[in-house]
Amino acid sequence: MNLPQEIIVVSGLPRSGTSLMMQMLSQGGVEIVTDHLRSPDPDNPRGYFEYEAAKDIEDDASWLPTARGKAVKMISMLLYHLPPTERYRVLFLERDLEEVLQSQETMLRRMNRPSAAPSAEMLSAYQTHLERLHEWLAGRTEISLLRVGYRNLLNEPATEARRIAHFLGRNLDLAAMTTAIDPALYRNRKP
Repeated sequence: MNLPQEIIVVSGLPRSGTSLMMQMLSQGGVEIVTDHLRSPDPDNPRGYFEYEAAKDIEDDASWLPTARGKAVKMISMLLYHLPPTERYRVLFLERDLEEVLQSQETMLRRMNRPSAAPSAEMLSAYQTHLERLHEWLAGRTEISLLRVGYRNLLNEPATEARRIAHFLGRNLDLAAMTTAIDPALYRNRKP
């Protein structure tokens, strides 16, 4: 059962579906922590649901108590900085790594920014990061984890909404959660 003091953390690699999960939670009745500083754009037309303070958690986690009972979005690399003094329910979005890279490339091109590294190098780095992160998460007693497949959200939204509500221990509006899913926005996909 989700206790009121637990913080819901929506995480995953960039472009893995975390914004979609935040939309689903919001539609389902979970209060979300966002500052609306990053505006919707062609890459995320429904918004990013980010909270700038979360990006600086390594240096300042003083805001975390205000997130108890709510959901906050945080990229996977930042999970290491969650202080063990809180309790967390982490919804970890998993998407095919080639699709993640394709989506990132599309976004960088639109922004006229260069790629961070060659795709093969990024793929290897992401695989290593995810392996190490999941090993680390398995040893954290203050963190409960639910891995959520991006394709599963799109292909079986009602089933996934029920699974998420069960994991969070909340009576969420499951029908409203599924309305957040728009298959037309699944543009960078692997056949």
